[in-house]
Amino acid sequence: MSTRDLLIELGTEELPPKALKTLSMAFTDGIRAGLEKAELSFKTIKPYASPRRLAVVIAELAETQAEKSVERRGPALNAAFDEEGKPTQAVIGFAKSCGVTPDQLEKLQTDKGAWLVFRSQQPGQATAQLIPAIVQAALDALPIPKRMRWGDLDAQFVRPVHWLVLLFGDEVIDATILAVTSGRETRGHRFHHPQPIVIPKPSEYEVLLESEGKVIADFARRRNTVRALIEESAVKTGGQAVIDENLLDEVTSMVEWPVPVLGSFEKRFLGVPQEALISTMKANQKYFHLVDKQGKLLPAFITLANIESKDINKIREGNERVIRPRFTDAEFFWNQDRKQRLDARREKLKTVVFQAKLGTLFDKSHRVTNLARLIAEQIGGDKQLAVRAAELSKCDLLTEMVGEFPELQGIMGCYYAQHDKEPGDVAQALDEMYMPRFAGDELPASKSGQALALAERIDTLTGIFGIGQPPTGNKDPFALRRAALGALRIVIERELDLDLRVLVEAAAKELKDRLTVKDTVEQVFAFMMDRLRAYYTDQGIAHDTFEAVIVVTPTRPLDFQQRLHAVSDFRKLAEAEALAAANKRISNIIKKAEIKIADNFDMAALVDKEEKALAEALERISAKVKPLIDKRDYAKAMHEMATLRDTVDTFFDKVMVMAEDKKLRDNRLALLNRLRNLFLTVADISVLQQ
Repeated sequence: MSTRDLLIELGTEELPPKALKTLSMAFTDGIRAGLEKAELSFKTIKPYASPRRLAVVIAELAETQAEKSVERRGPALNAAFDEEGKPTQAVIGFAKSCGVTPDQLEKLQTDKGAWLVFRSQQPGQATAQLIPAIVQAALDALPIPKRMRWGDLDAQFVRPVHWLVLLFGDEVIDATILAVTSGRETRGHRFHHPQPIVIPKPSEYEVLLESEGKVIADFARRRNTVRALIEESAVKTGGQAVIDENLLDEVTSMVEWPVPVLGSFEKRFLGVPQEALISTMKANQKYFHLVDKQGKLLPAFITLANIESKDINKIREGNERVIRPRFTDAEFFWNQDRKQRLDARREKLKTVVFQAKLGTLFDKSHRVTNLARLIAEQIGGDKQLAVRAAELSKCDLLTEMVGEFPELQGIMGCYYAQHDKEPGDVAQALDEMYMPRFAGDELPASKSGQALALAERIDTLTGIFGIGQPPTGNKDPFALRRAALGALRIVIERELDLDLRVLVEAAAKELKDRLTVKDTVEQVFAFMMDRLRAYYTDQGIAHDTFEAVIVVTPTRPLDFQQRLHAVSDFRKLAEAEALAAANKRISNIIKKAEIKIADNFDMAALVDKEEKALAEALERISAKVKPLIDKRDYAKAMHEMATLRDTVDTFFDKVMVMAEDKKLRDNRLALLNRLRNLFLTVADISVLQQ
């Protein structure tokens, strides 16, 4: 089959930098899906994305769809002809709908009967006819929250569209998409080469854009170029550039022809907490900061220009001039905030509403204080330090610095607590309260920090659920999913032996009559278990392994994890499949019995040697398992229970459980119930799918 390369490029005003990478991936996926749905074969599809373009090049795309064999089944053969052998009206109508005569129909014989069928070869459509609709569908499916119109056009997109390239081999595919007519002309760099560039064929697109247009269209290659330029510039300072991957993506999305600019600022600003300086450099200016070998901030930064200037010093001076007032503000905030102690701000928390139904920040800090005290006691921390940290935990929200840089809450609390000569553990806890701040972030290291971080999250979860505002769909304004996952990570990964339900109950007690939802505790606990499921799914834990444990409802996440690992180890044993099947069989027997089954059996009432053998083995193994369960050595307990396999198999082979004698039947059911309850001390292995 003949093939050609295809270039699709949409030229626009500058696209949103934070969305460019996502838009490019979604556009590429949409084109790929459209080609596959149309059954158009191709070799590769390569994405391109820069501030003013989304593009893909598809290599060796088939010129037409493959020819299809079409088969339409008509009336059953036994009803297709009348007594004289003439076709019935049903057959005549079917043949007419297929564009043939009845005698041109064929017969189809299957195990289920015989039918008349129409078979034909359907020619494939030309690729050029299909591409415009595929492109339009891919654009319509892009994740754009709010589309805009421009001029008096009806077309809608995230930014105004100026040109469209649809080049199939050396031929243009005629189409109008988003009010723009297709052609073979792209645009180069806005300043270096604003004139149109004619693309002879798709394979020359990337090379021509770079050599003539001063545009590196390949996002990944441009990203690597930006990284290399930053690292090369950093060498000149004797320091090291700190490259945030998200910032790198954003900067790559802002430049088509990256040029590094190394700037500096006055050393006096280093007296301001470096997090404040770094925050404004990254968030406001898109600068990369530099540190020395000890990780301390250097008075320098690297930014990327999107133009080769005749006088790069002018760009450098401009960037240095812009950053200076921001640093001056941060310096002013730092000096002003330290004039008042953190604890002096606590009373003002009464004037700031946390949530209308849950009270002020003062109310919240009071609840968190009591909860942090309880948690600190249970994890072996210093409850007085935890209480002090909780009392101060919201005070930095009233400082000028956090008012200007909200992302520094907690971090600035730590600095101000240190300045106020608060205990080191208290200052550390104020920072750690917000850990983990994002997926994969470090967790609180101090006991006070752990207690405070957990208390803060559990109070928020309980309060918001308690007033009937749980997350719905994609809406989670209080970031409850993140709060739940953060709390679970702290408990599990810091190995804190805490009862989650007890903590939620304590939080609900603190909230008192503010709660309007009766089953708040159950809802919060179920929500956190759902987050726990996601946590273990990300770790590759099998779905049914998780289900086996959650059936027995452990309320301590650390205990849950120990059971989970025990079941995972058990599944590797040769006996696992048979015992899981036996437990499933026992579960079904008990459900169908429809009577209350005793927890214990009568040894003296056993008759068959096989049921006696099972009873004796069960007593022996139970004696071994109980102390193991008491000390939570679930893995070893499961290994002990695995030795029951042969005895259980023999029992089911030889013993009729549902005997006619009621006393005998009930005793055997009690024996099986005891066996099942033994396994349930760890997990319900009957749900395991082998």
